[in-house]
Amino acid sequence: MCGICGIVNFNNSPVQEEPIRKMMLHQKHRGPDDEGVFVHNNIGLGFVRLSIIDLSSAGHQPFHSSNEHFVMVYNGEIYNYIELREELKTLGHTFHTHTDTEVLLTAYQQWGKDCLHRLNGMWAFVIYNKQSGEIFGARDRFGIKPFYYQHTDNQFLFASEIPPILKISKEKPLADMQSIFDYLAFNRTDQTEATFFKNIKKLQHGHCFTINNSGLKISQWYNLRDNLKEPFINADEFKEYFNSSIQLRLRSDVPVGVCLSGGIDSSSITSTLLKDFDKKDLHTFSAVYKAGQSGDESHFIHIYDSQLKNMHLIKPTANSLFEDLIDFVRCHTEPMPSTGPYAQYKVMQLASKNVVVTLDGQGADEELAGYHYFYGFYFKDLLKKLKIWHLFKEIYYYMINHHSLFGLLTFAYFLLPKTMRTELRVTKAGYIKPEFADEWQVSNSIAGNLYGSASLHDALLNHFEYKLEHLLKWEDRNSMHFSLESRVPFLDYRLVEKIMSTKAELLINKGMTKYLLREAMRDTLPEAIRMRKDKIGFDTPQDEWFRSELWQAFVNGILESQSFVNRNIIDVNKAKILYKKHLDKKLNISQEIWKWVNLELWFREFIDV
Repeated sequence: MCGICGIVNFNNSPVQEEPIRKMMLHQKHRGPDDEGVFVHNNIGLGFVRLSIIDLSSAGHQPFHSSNEHFVMVYNGEIYNYIELREELKTLGHTFHTHTDTEVLLTAYQQWGKDCLHRLNGMWAFVIYNKQSGEIFGARDRFGIKPFYYQHTDNQFLFASEIPPILKISKEKPLADMQSIFDYLAFNRTDQTEATFFKNIKKLQHGHCFTINNSGLKISQWYNLRDNLKEPFINADEFKEYFNSSIQLRLRSDVPVGVCLSGGIDSSSITSTLLKDFDKKDLHTFSAVYKAGQSGDESHFIHIYDSQLKNMHLIKPTANSLFEDLIDFVRCHTEPMPSTGPYAQYKVMQLASKNVVVTLDGQGADEELAGYHYFYGFYFKDLLKKLKIWHLFKEIYYYMINHHSLFGLLTFAYFLLPKTMRTELRVTKAGYIKPEFADEWQVSNSIAGNLYGSASLHDALLNHFEYKLEHLLKWEDRNSMHFSLESRVPFLDYRLVEKIMSTKAELLINKGMTKYLLREAMRDTLPEAIRMRKDKIGFDTPQDEWFRSELWQAFVNGILESQSFVNRNIIDVNKAKILYKKHLDKKLNISQEIWKWVNLELWFREFIDV
């Protein structure tokens, strides 16, 4: 796992080493173990290394092919590199290292762009062909590893994070107002190539690019909808694939631990490691709170007390968030719609003191219909298919299990036309200035692309296309900020491609989500976790935090600041009224409060400079 960066000058002016090193410095946390620079005429490549596989100097980058024709910088892991290396040996290739880096570059030499379909892993890489002058780059199927770029008439800049680009760019950073609207109205980011910076984009997941005499060309090399496989027929088959995914992600020359939230996803990984892989010395890392506080999962985490000797706990607080606030904002570089990522930030900080690699359950909710609003899509699906009796039965089970109207409310919401879905979100927010909303809500894509899904399966596919990436972005920033690699077994493409074809009744059944996983984990998971009906994940008691005296003073200071007023995005008077209701416990608008604070701090840190 590493950080990569580079400069391509289109006017053939030579690249200097100094700006490359400046870019490397601003993402050194991604690779404290080694670094390297390659400069050739109008092209420069930089690299910082976090050593995971083959800790020797053989893993140094930029990595040169044995014939010296190719140079590569690469961030990620190719988990099936051992199998690929053996296949490439039969084709006449020889290897001089034990790295997945060499395997990746050799695979590109053998198969070109088609090598991407053979890779099982997470990656973002750039390869320079010294003979032809062509540059090729690519990103993994689901966007686990990041790739940002700035493209102008004269130059192409790229990096694993945005700050390295900001530090050397000649362009003043500008806010992308569409991203801000989507963030405020829908709590969503990263559903397109856009970032919060108008002049910086990201290479989208499953995409690649070439740079040659014809300029920059971006294309899609992978589309999940076009790669669906035969569905899982039972839970045993799912378990076989799940275990295979975990086994591949245990390949490491450094210690591996698990981020254990107490939910069914991370607990499935933990229990599988204990029972199927005999990992009795496993280290786990968890965020806990006071009993009864929102987000507290300690009851479920402590179920493992007798099985795990190396459980590490951390307790985020209102005070710790305040102390970490600026570092947290800088770490992520773009606003987040809740403080949930802060819990993960603290867990990763804790984990970095004990291991170098972690596993966690990211992606399971998106592929196994784990969010409660997926009930709304499922009900819509059943209605469209006129399965009325089945619909009433599932609504009944939902009400019995959850004692909530949320599933029915989302059902009604998803039946509305796109324009009405957007209008309702803006109305619900209440504090967005009408003139700002009027300008940007029409071009919003979320109401149609994400919430306009025709069926449950369509919704799951859309979530992989338009939602998953922002969760993966937060995971990458939180882990790499502390020089830690995070791996996500649920996002093995072999697993995903089969789940997405599996019948809906194996995903939601009798008012329970993740039915297939629950069945696969019989006799593996503790029953209290396997049959959990609630859904929390990484969360915080932010509603309580923002009522503390410390945060009251800070939030009011933000709302009353001239800079906040002058943005002309948020109606300050309405925001103050809403915050007063929150303090009086008449409303819980903690998510909105955080969005106001985070957005303003982001402006001050990155745009107002």
